[in-house]
Amino acid sequence: MGVKSFKEIMTVVRRERRRGKKIVTTNGCFDILHMGHVRNLAKAKSLGDILIVGVNSDKSIKSYKGRNRPIIGEKERAETLAALESVDYVFIFNEETPNGWLAKLKPDVHVKGADRKLSEIVEKDTVAKFGGELVLIPYVKDRSTTRIIKKINKLYS
Repeated sequence: MGVKSFKEIMTVVRRERRRGKKIVTTNGCFDILHMGHVRNLAKAKSLGDILIVGVNSDKSIKSYKGRNRPIIGEKERAETLAALESVDYVFIFNEETPNGWLAKLKPDVHVKGADRKLSEIVEKDTVAKFGGELVLIPYVKDRSTTRIIKKINKLYS
């Protein structure tokens, strides 16, 4: 359990599938871990046996969130997530989208937060191609890393 390379994750998935386990994946930045993340990860875990979390690398976050993000480095974010009871395995990925690794892992269920519309979920077609289920978990209102950063800036500027 814990933080693994993608190659190690592939080995885990093959082994757990042979054991008849249901594989669930999710992904994200998880820049400043908050209650919304924790609740969503617990819900994701409840949908199967093994929860694997793909964490965006620092490089991939900078490419779409800007030069000031992430706040917390990739190794620390991954280790923090791996310590959560609901999370079985974590790996860091460099791509801007999870489509490449999803096509290889082919999880039974892929989970995203419902803070976006289905049409905005970039991995929906990839998951559909291999017959996986895409589940949107309800958004925890007023809980986001961006909101936390704005509050900190307001309090300390």
